[in-house]
Amino acid sequence: MNTLEVVDRFGSAWADHNLEAVLSMLTDDCVFEATGPAPDGVRCEGPEAIRAAWQPIFDDTASRFEVEQTIVAEDRVVQLWRYEWSDGHVRGIDVFRVRGDQVAEKLSYVKG
Repeated sequence: MNTLEVVDRFGSAWADHNLEAVLSMLTDDCVFEATGPAPDGVRCEGPEAIRAAWQPIFDDTASRFEVEQTIVAEDRVVQLWRYEWSDGHVRGIDVFRVRGDQVAEKLSYVKG
């Protein structure tokens, strides 16, 4: 599976609000950096820490991410996106690093 296919598969599971599927696509040493709090966000390492960070997002089944643009460069994928929830939205960017057929890093940034 190529880098883009891995991130596309990840995005599909995310869109389905399938946290277990998303977590199964992470490396054991995966790093996630959240968009907040400013200025640096929270850094989570490993699937269990990431589960705790993502659980509220997945619990809100009305929320959704819409990918606006995808850029691939070797083992990296940059995605510009819009995240919507019941009474608002935010736009941002994720920088993924893929190792094999899993996500090894997801760094998230928002316009703010």
